[in-house]
Amino acid sequence: MSLPSSVDVAIIGAGAAGLGAAHALAGSGLSVIVLEARSRIGGRSWTVQASPEVTFDVGCGWLHSADKNSFVPIARQLNFELNTDLPPWSDRAFGDAFPEILRQDFVRAIDQFYDRVSEAAEQGEDAPASRYLEPGNRWNPMIDAVSTYVNGCELDQVSALDMEAYEDTYFNWRVRAGYGALIAAYGAPCPVALNCNVTLIDHSGQRIRIETSQGTLTADKVIVTVPTNLIADEAIRFSPALPAKVDAAAGLPLGVDDKVTLALEDAEAFPKEGNLRGANMRTAMGTYHIRPFGQPCIEGFFGGSFARELEDAGDGAFAAQGIDEIAGFLGNDIRRKLKPLYESRWAHDPFARGSYSHALPGYAGDRAVLAAPVDGRLFFAGEATSPNFFTTAHGARDSGERAAREVLASNKP
Repeated sequence: MSLPSSVDVAIIGAGAAGLGAAHALAGSGLSVIVLEARSRIGGRSWTVQASPEVTFDVGCGWLHSADKNSFVPIARQLNFELNTDLPPWSDRAFGDAFPEILRQDFVRAIDQFYDRVSEAAEQGEDAPASRYLEPGNRWNPMIDAVSTYVNGCELDQVSALDMEAYEDTYFNWRVRAGYGALIAAYGAPCPVALNCNVTLIDHSGQRIRIETSQGTLTADKVIVTVPTNLIADEAIRFSPALPAKVDAAAGLPLGVDDKVTLALEDAEAFPKEGNLRGANMRTAMGTYHIRPFGQPCIEGFFGGSFARELEDAGDGAFAAQGIDEIAGFLGNDIRRKLKPLYESRWAHDPFARGSYSHALPGYAGDRAVLAAPVDGRLFFAGEATSPNFFTTAHGARDSGERAAREVLASNKP
């Protein structure tokens, strides 16, 4: 839709948080606009048709904590098919790269690590999670690799207190048509102005003035839902400045996680929903999902500084790395069966600048600081503001709903 000159509430960002806020304000009698810099809605959720046979979630793909995930009832309401099978992550790895006896030893080591983190968090320690690795344990590099998938960074950059605050109910479901497709359908009724990049939020006057790439508008209230890296980098400026928000965002940087999908010839020779990884004893490693939903492909997942290096190496680096690793596990003959289809590069996306947030050691309290309203006129949402479901799409959506409730409460006499 075109940009109005004035609204009651402007929402910055049409990701899950912004769409959650817009839905919660529908029917309130307030005029609302969602301002989105991209040419699409969904933010860090995005489903593409990577080939005629392969649907690929470039961003989020799993309905984590599905028994508490607010997108589950939304999916059912919108008639999206859900897959409730257990994820393959814990299964014995396909092939001989990670023998079962080693896998069991690794699981014991990582479980004991998480127990030590929990004990430290109960004592209120906000130290780097790496402190609780057992010195000299052979599995430490791979435990760190798991952190790069979960947190987007290595354990020395993660607050143990924040890590323990995350609520994981261990129900992880998927959307057959794609999580990104579900969120796009959820957002379809919302009033969104696309290709509308916000650069300044001036809250010095009686009304808030918002400068965008499409012109200027004014609003009584603003809900800011953009990723933390954009606030920390001051890609969107506030006038007067909000140093507490900028500092909190800097304490909650977005880590890097990326995915690649590779077309797989003769796919029937491989198991559906297979897990492929090796006992590599290193942190710079990918993990692979064979034939998700039975599709003729292998998805690769990379995180942390390794993912950042591969992004910096340019287009095609994830596919090349994935093919090399898979060939190392299954033999060189597999190379001719694999073809690059699609890969993400979230750190290079100017409107994301990363994948999802983690609290730096000592900054676990910054989620609440970032979430707090300013002067009853500026409100903040996004996955990084969720106290227990950060890093997730449903945590983002729920935070948008929370910010909308705060807007409505601020309007009451």
